[in-house]
Amino acid sequence: MKRIAAFLLLVVLSIAVSTPAQAQRISTQENARQSRKSIKKQQKMLNKANKKQAKAMKKAAKAQRKATRKANRRYKK
Repeated sequence: MKRIAAFLLLVVLSIAVSTPAQAQRISTQENARQSRKSIKKQQKMLNKANKKQAKAMKKAAKAQRKATRKANRRYKK
């Protein structure tokens, strides 16, 4: 098992060293694209969280109204 792990590590390291340094760099266009993609993903997550929070607030308000109505019915009797 150790031989297999050592061999795989050797293969991965040889591939990593063989790739030229320029191929590993990210171009400015690629960096800008990744940045836009990251911003879009963050915005999507924020919108989803806001929607979930609004839904929870609406549910809590509905439960509060229901409890108030129930209490008022008891009070009238």
